[in-house]
Amino acid sequence: MGQGGVDPWRAAALWSDHQSIGPSAPHTQASRPVSVSTPFGPVERRTVADEIREQIADSIRTGELQAGERLPAERQLCEQFHVARTSVREAIQGLVSVGYLERRGNRPYVAERLPEVDLNDDGRKRTVRELFETRRVIELQLCELACERATPDQRDRITDVAAEFAPDMSLDEFRRLDRAFHSAIADACGNSLLNELYRKVLHSLFESDAFASLLFARPNRKEVSALIDSAGRQHQAIARSIAGGDPVAVVAAVEDHLADVEERMLKRLV
Repeated sequence: MGQGGVDPWRAAALWSDHQSIGPSAPHTQASRPVSVSTPFGPVERRTVADEIREQIADSIRTGELQAGERLPAERQLCEQFHVARTSVREAIQGLVSVGYLERRGNRPYVAERLPEVDLNDDGRKRTVRELFETRRVIELQLCELACERATPDQRDRITDVAAEFAPDMSLDEFRRLDRAFHSAIADACGNSLLNELYRKVLHSLFESDAFASLLFARPNRKEVSALIDSAGRQHQAIARSIAGGDPVAVVAAVEDHLADVEERMLKRLV
């Protein structure tokens, strides 16, 4: 067993960040077609980061990594797993999001109390699902109120922010503008308590390790670019409805936006 409880022999097979790990397809000869009754099972799509995450979690569960113990440095883990630092970081972030690791400063440590979670049930996506449930409860009513109560200046502000969205913008710029857009709507709802509550939801959303680990994962770059494009257009539709004072249209636009982003986050990102 290698340093930090990680088996370097098991890890040596992980040579590329781009490979997928899963059951091998059964080999058949061309002259002997497979019977249609062959009981094939579903293929599990797994990434290098998933494998690293499970090996570290196994070492924690078996006690090879003790509660409160500092995880080996990223450089050491990269050498043991034979992978790039991005995969190690993604695996660590996944373990932080489900409570197996905790950060003290910039270093990850084994949590003092382990959560009772199944790592095969991606904790990151469970967090995303809960965030969207909360958004749906609050945001539909908030946007309807903003549509009815916003001042001309507030409607202009919402329209101006929405106009800045572009398909080719960076993820960091998109997230900055996304937060500014939703904050502008909250300011226009005319209810200080609802505004304060919604800002707490936005803080949970934009500070969520689970959310960020999905958005910034290298395998998700193409899907995230598509999400930026679609979400920008949806924000502009919401802004047009608020500018036009049409509460029915704004509720429909918000529902479409939340459903689309949630579907992309839960089903298309890995």
